[in-house]
Amino acid sequence: MASTPNAAARVEITDPVSLTNPSGGLNPSAVGWTRTPLHDTDAIGTTWTSFMRNKRWEYWAVVTPTHIISLTVSNIDYAGVCALFVLDRATNTEINTELVAPLAWGVTLPGTLDGGVASVKSRGLDITITPEEGGTRLQARSARVSIDIFAALPKGHERLGVVVPWSEWVFQYTVKDIGLPATGTVTIDGTEIALPPGQSWATLDHGRGRWPRSITWNWGTGVETQPSGRVVGIQVGGKWTDGTGATENSLLVDGRVSKIHDELQWTYDIKDLSDKTVEKVWKITGDGVDLKFRVEHVREAHTDLKIITSKTWQCFGAWSGTVKDENGKDVVIEAAYGWAEHVEQYW
Repeated sequence: MASTPNAAARVEITDPVSLTNPSGGLNPSAVGWTRTPLHDTDAIGTTWTSFMRNKRWEYWAVVTPTHIISLTVSNIDYAGVCALFVLDRATNTEINTELVAPLAWGVTLPGTLDGGVASVKSRGLDITITPEEGGTRLQARSARVSIDIFAALPKGHERLGVVVPWSEWVFQYTVKDIGLPATGTVTIDGTEIALPPGQSWATLDHGRGRWPRSITWNWGTGVETQPSGRVVGIQVGGKWTDGTGATENSLLVDGRVSKIHDELQWTYDIKDLSDKTVEKVWKITGDGVDLKFRVEHVREAHTDLKIITSKTWQCFGAWSGTVKDENGKDVVIEAAYGWAEHVEQYW
């Protein structure tokens, strides 16, 4: 693990670059951040290099006024972990279909973002993520749910990419793409629901890298359309990047990314997350950042297979507060709906 911050992590990369060097380790020139995907990650998970440590995934989530929809296609070397999740915001009813495929049988992922289709095919769960002109098509089917959603990529929209350099052989490339207009339908138990245009937003978490055996992370995001008509989004993370010099923190205003380089302080009580009688408010603060996240629903998911364990508290709710943009101006966030999570992985 990195013991001192890597100053290169603050460098904005503007030219295409390979994530790895010819020997399979981290390419030093790849360390930094981007406004558009420029990293070639084709070498991750294609050889026996660092077997068991390679992790690749596409996670998409769509927030509508009535529902939260998410789909996951992942390959963590020894298994494919895939899921389709729907939350009814009015009733807090969850529908979750998961698949764990040994050695990721039936799971397909492109080497590099937008380089091809990501999919999983099984008797109980089908997911297909297809890059198309102008955006990405999200299609999925389980016993009770089917979706056909288009996440548009507006012209000029910036997509935060970050390389987290724990060491030469342990590193992660992530793209956190928020505030993508979503249209289409979700069908639940035979009832089709159209996504309201202008009120539905998609978020992508794209990951390619080699991870430590044990890791804890925070991740949060939210998007809102303000009365002025501008679209504002927040993207924050923590714990997993500490000490590397890299962060995945940013502000998005009408498609323009303002990168936040400093680590942020996350304040919350994990013991309260399972107590439905306690009002839960998270605080995320730092240089130019003063945010509160008010929790409306907590999704818990815990797995204990002894050699592999996972604990997830994914909280849905609304963000408020202020964040300074790249020009030092305070941007007020009023009620950006999204999520914040605490995840512990031993994988």
